[in-house]
Amino acid sequence: MMPTVPDLRQLRYFVTVAEEKHFGRAATRLSMTQPPLSQAIKALEETLGVELFARTKRSVELTLVGADLLPEVQRLLAAAEALRPLAQSLARGETGVLSLAFVSTADYGLLPLLLRDFGARYPRVRLELTEATSDVQMDELMAGRIDAGLVIAPLPSRHAGQLAWLPIAREPLVIAMSADTAASVNSAGDPAMEWLDTPLSLRELADAPLVIFPRRLAPGFYDIIMDCYGVAGLTPRIGQEAIQMQTIVSLVSAGMGVALVPQSLRNLRRTGVVYRPLAGSVPAIETGLVWRPAQVSPVLAGFIEIVQAHAATFEPQSAPPA
Repeated sequence: MMPTVPDLRQLRYFVTVAEEKHFGRAATRLSMTQPPLSQAIKALEETLGVELFARTKRSVELTLVGADLLPEVQRLLAAAEALRPLAQSLARGETGVLSLAFVSTADYGLLPLLLRDFGARYPRVRLELTEATSDVQMDELMAGRIDAGLVIAPLPSRHAGQLAWLPIAREPLVIAMSADTAASVNSAGDPAMEWLDTPLSLRELADAPLVIFPRRLAPGFYDIIMDCYGVAGLTPRIGQEAIQMQTIVSLVSAGMGVALVPQSLRNLRRTGVVYRPLAGSVPAIETGLVWRPAQVSPVLAGFIEIVQAHAATFEPQSAPPA
């Protein structure tokens, strides 16, 4: 039975004959004899169901169909020749796609650093970035819809043993408040606002409502903040809940309450918002990379290497995800 799809060898023969316009010269160029070359071209024409060459005793010319087909075949052969270097590049993680999710807190410190270094080392890798809460990232990871995620520790216990965890950064919480609230607790009334770097206790803000993530979306983050109030002997009054850090800071700027946020949020400049350090024993937020260890592509392996370089100077103080 005649094959329905031509092979690359036949296509190379076709291009060579088209360029030489002579079966004898084409056969010499291909290091073969003329009869098998003529047979291969005839078989190609039968496979395609068209005549590619108009043959006479003195010349060989492309038919109109053959002339139109030639550039397409040349593109196909060029693509086929590119497969080997492409495959090797993919195997080295130099090309491909990395699907990465991240919590909003990472967007103001950790994420830009990682993306800068990864982009410099692997400029041909296409990044697919998605902002998502930690719980959503867990579901996306387990479903195989993302390759890795930047999340806040700890990981849910139901995923123990299924996901790998690499802590990257640990940063203290600071208080975000409106400028009016900040001024009201500034007993010194310093016009130079040097008090902005002075630690502030939660007791000084005991009456201010708290703006926070819903616990169901960020249980680890939520519990750290609640523990912070508990250590101070306080029970916070939840004023508003929001799932995006930008929204939380916006609500703070509108005077809806105060928020405890990672220190890197100072990079989120918002009119009317003041950040103050916490007094006393300050809890910290640990952010790390999570992925499925059984499915590490070369591209993901390269990203993990970048993350490990950033984590090299960091000694985690919290226990591994429970």
